[in-house]
Parts: sequence; C-alpha cells; structure tokens
Amino acid sequence: MLPLWFILLTLAVFFFMEGVAWWTHRYIMHGPLGWDWHRDHHEPHDKPLEKNDLYGVVGSVVGFGLFLTAWLTGLWQVYAVATGVTLYGAVYAFVHDGLVHQRWPWNWMPKNGYARRLVQAHKLHHAVQTREGAVSFGFVFAPNPQRLNAILKARRAERASPTVD
Repeated sequence: MLPLWFILLTLAVFFFMEGVAWWTHRYIMHGPLGWDWHRDHHEPHDKPLEKNDLYGVVGSVVGFGLFLTAWLTGLWQVYAVATGVTLYGAVYAFVHDGLVHQRWPWNWMPKNGYARRLVQAHKLHHAVQTREGAVSFGFVFAPNPQRLNAILKARRAERASPTVD
C-alpha cells in the first residue's frame, strides 16, 4: 500500500508545482523582486546562459534540501515531495528549455498536439518583452493559444487608444 501512497503524493506534488510555478512566474519573476533575473529571458540574445537560469539553480537547491531532509528524517512523505518537486523541475527543463527555447543539441518542433500548444502558449508569453502585459505564466498547462492571442491583441489595442479624461 505504501508504494501507491508514495506515487499519489508524488503526482499530487507534481501537479501542485504547476500552481507554484505559475504564481512564482507571475508575481516573482514578473514582479519587482525578480524581474532583474528574468528580464534577459524576454530579450533577444545569443548567450548560452541567462540570469534567468538562476531560478533553476534555486529550484535545484530546494529539491536537494528536500532530499537531504528526507534522508535525515527517513520520512517517505518527504521523499515523495522531493520526488514530485524534482520531477516537475525535470519536465520543466525538458519542455521550457529544450522544446520551447531549443536550448538542447537537437531541434524538434511539434507540428500539432499538446506539445505544439505548449510551445505556442509560451511563445505568446514572450510576445511581451516587459514586466507587464504578458499572458500564460504556467509551464506544463498550456491555455488555448487563440484565447491568449485575443487577450494580447485587446491589451495592445487598449494601450494604443487614447484615454479620455
């Protein structure tokens, strides 16, 4: 029975991490505290590393700390949490860095399906190069790209129209 609970808790943490990632991306990375690290991720460049990669280092330190805590306490629940967090980080690295930003040695762009939707949603996020006005802050759950595009167009039209006082 324990392996089933371990798997269920690991999966629950994995899916919970999408909410943590969304919130962190929206309010930390695009907020006044974290924009300095995240800014270069939204700007064109040809560097192999970005300041934004420091967020991955922070996530790795958290994951390591969870595994260390699990080892020191022997609690399977902490191992499950550490596994869920680390699994999310691995999927994030593969999807975000590899698939979306093509930072791996192979180049594959999906033609259709959910992987294509992930790429489109994240590309629409990068259509805005400033802190404000971006859409789609998640990494594994991809909103409908047509809806995101409509939101971006409405925001651009709103900014372009003169305000009446």
